[in-house]
Amino acid sequence: MRQLDTVIIGGGPAGLSAAVRLWEKGIRNLLILEREKQLGGILRQCIHDGFGLTRFGETLSGPEYAQRFISQVEEFDIPYITDTTVIDISVEEDTGKKKVVAASKDGLLEFEAKTVILTMGCRERTRGAISIPGERPAGVYTAGVAQAYINLQNKMVGREVVILGSGDIGMIMARRMTLEGAHVQAVFEVQPYASGLPRNILQCLDDYGIPLYLSHTVTEIRGRERLESVVVSQVDERMQPIKGTEKEYPCDTLILSVGLIPENELSLAAGVELDPRSKGAVVDEHHQTSVPGVFAAGNVLQVHDLVDFVSMEAEELADSVAAYMREDGLTPCGLSVVTDGNVTHTIPQRISGTEDFKLSMRVRRPMKDCRIELVQGGQVVAERRMKKAIPAEMIQIPVKAAKLNEKEDLEVKVVC
Repeated sequence: MRQLDTVIIGGGPAGLSAAVRLWEKGIRNLLILEREKQLGGILRQCIHDGFGLTRFGETLSGPEYAQRFISQVEEFDIPYITDTTVIDISVEEDTGKKKVVAASKDGLLEFEAKTVILTMGCRERTRGAISIPGERPAGVYTAGVAQAYINLQNKMVGREVVILGSGDIGMIMARRMTLEGAHVQAVFEVQPYASGLPRNILQCLDDYGIPLYLSHTVTEIRGRERLESVVVSQVDERMQPIKGTEKEYPCDTLILSVGLIPENELSLAAGVELDPRSKGAVVDEHHQTSVPGVFAAGNVLQVHDLVDFVSMEAEELADSVAAYMREDGLTPCGLSVVTDGNVTHTIPQRISGTEDFKLSMRVRRPMKDCRIELVQGGQVVAERRMKKAIPAEMIQIPVKAAKLNEKEDLEVKVVC
């Protein structure tokens, strides 16, 4: 069994960023484990631009953005193993040491580590997850799978396309399919507002004349061997289909962009507490989970709208891992972050009240002319005024330790 200081599970943008920062911090006995055959994660298939504006101050494609960190990993000679799937994480109660078991082409690999970094990313919700009734023909894809077929394998998935869900990947695929010669009839969204970024609505739908229908969903899939058509209905305020509004759209391809779920099976195996709101781990201001020495960042912690935020979050995590491995360790975090009904979740969920930190959050519904207040003991310790706040955009608010105390929980309120 190989002894390590840190095992990083996932070689995507979060894992790569954390590894590079740890190496720069002097932690050299580390290893990246990646289940794909190459490093880079989901960025390898994201050939569109728009990445890197926040992190590097220039616009890059997904592969270009990933290569910035892959090049550093190779320059520093940071060890990594690809084509290897981690199948279990366990923690010894007495010593606190973490055991990581992985399956590779060379058989089972076992590692013992002082710290484990979870950067596994997320997976897409499927047709089964949203229970669309009807037949089970070929031609129904999640947006990420369709993107991988076209961008990585150069295979066209269809010619007459309907897209369900206005997530960012779905809208980007609407543009991609159009550029490849397919006809995208429309994008349908069950919510009364779009779930993706406004810039993608403009650049991917409006610029190509692709209509977006809000409060609509697919209520039936028709076809035997291959998809022949879908039935779309309007929905009411309770997301229930309205009878009499059904309309059939002939098509050979249905692309689903209906949400992402953090990939947390390994987190559960390690005994990590999950937040039912974010679907990721409950973490403190150091990105440490409920299991000491196990840290999480990136889309496995919360779904991000920009990869730049993923990298910066992972770099903050790496700083905390380095501090954890020093003798002084990390400050205990005994205070909770509580929210009102206008907030879906926050990261972190626990704080110490003695250190600066950055609060990440999302609002539950679109709002205009609102003020986000962070309140402790009746005093506003930080706030942010916004002309508009939408669920698609993550909101980050820096909080200074000088305004905090160590005795009372932090409340997050949205005032409109």
